[in-house]
Amino acid sequence: MAVITKQLALAIAAKLKASITSRPDKPHDMACVYHEGRLVAQFGIRRGSEKELGHDHVPSQIYLGPHKARLLGQCPMSRDEWVSILKGKGLL
Repeated sequence: MAVITKQLALAIAAKLKASITSRPDKPHDMACVYHEGRLVAQFGIRRGSEKELGHDHVPSQIYLGPHKARLLGQCPMSRDEWVSILKGKGLL
């Protein structure tokens, strides 16, 4: 199983050009991904110090399986490829 760590979740947010909003009253920051001015995905990123804690919610919230989400964060997949996948699924 492909575990999504905090570092990988941050890498995914950066790759998708997400805007990250800090929410002091919540244990997660919120990463919001926009395409052509519309919010298309959002996911939480834990602020805790345990960097190896899983962010298993991220793949489903960006409409990918765990393996493809990991590829997105590790660079083999681009933002444009992700957008193409969403278009293929009828989500854009």
